[in-house]
Amino acid sequence: MTLTHPAAALDSLPQATPRHEKVLITTGERSGLVIIVAVHSTRLGQALGGARLWQYATWTDALADALRLSAAMTLKNAAAGLLRGGGKSVIYLPLGTVLSTAEKRSAMLDLGDAIESLNGAYMTAEDVGTSAELMAIVAERTRHVCGLPAATGGVGEPAEATAAGVYAGIECTLGAVFDSREMRGRHIVISGLGQVGGRLARALAAAGATLTVTDINPDKRALAEELGASWVPVNEAHRVPADVFVPCGLGGVLTREVIAELNVLGVCGAANNQLATSAAAVQLDARGILWAPDFVVNAGGVIYLSMASEPGADREQISARVDAIGIVLAQIFADARAQQITTLAAAERLAANRLSASQSGSPTISAAR
Repeated sequence: MTLTHPAAALDSLPQATPRHEKVLITTGERSGLVIIVAVHSTRLGQALGGARLWQYATWTDALADALRLSAAMTLKNAAAGLLRGGGKSVIYLPLGTVLSTAEKRSAMLDLGDAIESLNGAYMTAEDVGTSAELMAIVAERTRHVCGLPAATGGVGEPAEATAAGVYAGIECTLGAVFDSREMRGRHIVISGLGQVGGRLARALAAAGATLTVTDINPDKRALAEELGASWVPVNEAHRVPADVFVPCGLGGVLTREVIAELNVLGVCGAANNQLATSAAAVQLDARGILWAPDFVVNAGGVIYLSMASEPGADREQISARVDAIGIVLAQIFADARAQQITTLAAAERLAANRLSASQSGSPTISAAR
C-alpha cells in the first residue's frame, strides 16, 4: 500500500530509527480504513498487545502511536515476567469519524485478516475503542486474539485485573512516600473514569481514601456523586493538592508544564505512555515526585490475558501475579534510590535484564511465570 501525506504529518513520528521486527500498514478490504500492526519484539514469545480503534489528526499520528505503544508492550511484558513479546494494532479513524455497528464489524474483520497475515507473530486483545465483543468478530478471521466474551467461553475483558494491579501500585507508592500503605485518609486524584479508572475509584473509596476525580465525559460525574468524591475539570485535576495523582486516560499527560504544576508526592496510574518525553522522568525526580512506571503498574490486564488464555489457568495464581506488581514496583523504587537513577531507568533496566536473560537461555523468565 502507498500512502501520500504532507511533510508536516510526519512531525508526530519518533525521530529515532524504529527497532521493530515488523510493521504492517494496510487498507481494510471491507472497511477502507488504514490498519497498522506493529510487532516490536518476539524475543520472549508471541507479541501480545491490544487493538486500538481511535481518531487521529493524521494516519502518521496513528502510526506513531502504534510504534510507541508496541515498544511499551515489550517493556511491560518483560517487566511482568511473561513469556510474551510486545505488539500493538491501531485502526486509524480520521477526526470526526463515527462508525456504525456494521462498519465496526467490517473494521474488525479487516483487523483479523491483517493479524492472520503475520503468521502468529502477534496476538491482539481489546484496548481503547474496542471491546471483548469486538474481539469476537476479530476471532472470525484469526485465532490470534484473546479476551473474548466470557459468555462465549472466552476470558473476558481485563479491566478488573488492570485496576487491581494499579491499586497494588498505589499502595506501594504510598508505602515508599509515607512508610505506610494505609489507604484510609489519603487524598487520591483520578483523571479518567473509564473501565479501569471507574473500578479503581470504587476500590479506593471502599478503602477509605478521599477522592477527587474527573473525566472528559461529564456523565461520569454521577460516579463521583455516588462515591462522595469531589469533581474538577479535566485540565485542573493535576493541580489539586493531594498525595497521589492517578492518570487513567490517554497517554502523554505528563508534559513539562503539567509536571511543573503537580501538587502531589507520587504519580501512579493506568494510562499508557504517561511521559510526554523521557526527560519528564528526570523532571519528576528533580521535583521529588515519585513516579511509578506505567508499563509496570498497568500490567495486570496483560498478565490476566496471557495467563487466563492458557490451558488449566488457575485464577488464584493469576490474582497473585497481579498483586505481585506491588513487589516488582517496590524493587524498582529501591533500585532507583540505590543507583541514583530515575524510576524509569530502573524499570527499563529490569525489563532489559529479563530480555537479555531470555536471549542467553537463562531460566529466569520461565521461573517467574
